[in-house]
Amino acid sequence: MFGYLIFALFQGLSLGAYADVKEDYSVFVSMHVDRVYRRVNDHFLSVAIDASLVAEEKYMYLLSSPKLRTLAKALSPAYLRFGGTKQDFMIFAPENDLFKSRDFPKNSEFHQEDMCKRLELPPLLEDRLKKEWAEQEVLLQKEELESIYKRVKFSEYAVDLLYTFANCSGFDLIFGLNALLRTHGNSWNSKNAEMLLRYCESKQYNMSWELGNEPNSYEKKAGIRVDGYQLGQDFIHLRRILQDSKLYHTARLYGPDIGQPRDHRRDLLEGFLESGAKAIDACTWHHYYVNGRDTSVEDFLDPKVLDTLATKTNEVLQIIDLVSPGKKVWLGETSSAYGGGALGLSDTFVAGFMWLDKLGLAAKLGLDVIIRQVLVGSGTYHLVDSNLDPLPDYWLSVLYKRLVGPEVLKIAAFTIQGENKRRLRVYLHCTNKRALNFTRGAVTLFALNLSGSPARISLPPHISNSSAEAFVLEAGETGEQALYSRSIRLNGEVLKLVDDRTLPPLLGVPLPPGDHLKLPAFSFAFYILKDTRTPACR
Repeated sequence: MFGYLIFALFQGLSLGAYADVKEDYSVFVSMHVDRVYRRVNDHFLSVAIDASLVAEEKYMYLLSSPKLRTLAKALSPAYLRFGGTKQDFMIFAPENDLFKSRDFPKNSEFHQEDMCKRLELPPLLEDRLKKEWAEQEVLLQKEELESIYKRVKFSEYAVDLLYTFANCSGFDLIFGLNALLRTHGNSWNSKNAEMLLRYCESKQYNMSWELGNEPNSYEKKAGIRVDGYQLGQDFIHLRRILQDSKLYHTARLYGPDIGQPRDHRRDLLEGFLESGAKAIDACTWHHYYVNGRDTSVEDFLDPKVLDTLATKTNEVLQIIDLVSPGKKVWLGETSSAYGGGALGLSDTFVAGFMWLDKLGLAAKLGLDVIIRQVLVGSGTYHLVDSNLDPLPDYWLSVLYKRLVGPEVLKIAAFTIQGENKRRLRVYLHCTNKRALNFTRGAVTLFALNLSGSPARISLPPHISNSSAEAFVLEAGETGEQALYSRSIRLNGEVLKLVDDRTLPPLLGVPLPPGDHLKLPAFSFAFYILKDTRTPACR
């Protein structure tokens, strides 16, 4: 079955957002909905907590905030990765535990609802920690800028707090182990990791594992060079340790969390796969579009910049298909800008264009999971800020989780002509079966308008008579500074928590059959087309 969407594309980019609205524009789009093109993981949109949170262990208490747990639950089901640069400088030191970790019951004794309530952070302590964390973030960003890498010790209690947060939020925890602990022969020294594994096993903590973060940068960070063959052997060693464990003999292991391909990194990934591919359940790599220290708002809206994801992804897939065909591929860490994000961009409305396009394009290209850097933590690419308030990308992520299913359908845009021919980007999935008022055979179209002109979307006759729901997202502010807004509007209403335990309803607006879909300038939207009776989505 083929369906067609019709749009108009005539005007150029205007960063004045809504101050100087131009006339509508159009594009012709074909949809192939007779079969599922790809199917991604049910946990496709997942999140990370940066290991920098444990630089001072007291900040791990923030994971017991009822507000943060409320925000996290809305993103489940998902993986929660605990890792990043700091993981390769973390040492498990149970002898330093001053918090009587034995008070935590084993997971087999875990009555989740009671335990989650008992371990909630008191409001006064939460307020104090949030203020101190804001100061800590500045220090951590300075260390990042100066490439300072200090060893950090963490206790059983930090592990307990992390696992409890994951469990209470509905996340599956992936814990990143330190790979920079090396022997004299430059193989991985597993003693500290084995101590941690024994502790987690004693508490019956069900979790998955990673080893190391961006091994391509070990020489820069620690003066240690590890080639691909040795890296693979390190993973084989960890897999054997897991296989000897009663609890973890079937645990998942992911890696090598390599940075995006550059000439000198291809050999590292190839060597790793040749040596250690059989040890991992999915191959992980990292992607960022731009350097957070010298990027601009124009980059966040540039189709050429957005297209670099496809270039890098195809390079990775080519290597994996050649060396280890059939292996699942994940974006194990990703966001807009590396170096901790771009201040005033990665934490504002404009970041949503990179994020939503990455979700659509990554699924289309065949990546199985995307792990967003970060849910909460240092940097400016977080979903939740230092006051634990949700930023625009958080709300975008929640709507994606609610409305978009794992089944990817084919959609292609055929532009008319003019400068704007690539400024409308569209993706198509089956509707999430958990969506409110879900109808069998429904599809979810999501679109990004990178132009300063509104888009008018006309559906073909056999689709235009379908009932539809629109979820249109615009900047929380208007005028010249709209793209830099730290708030977001859904169908005209600014989104914010009702209280620390309650999200707003996030309802769509019904559209009359035959009505045009309208996408404002510099906005993105989800459209549920309910009555299409798409065979692939039944």
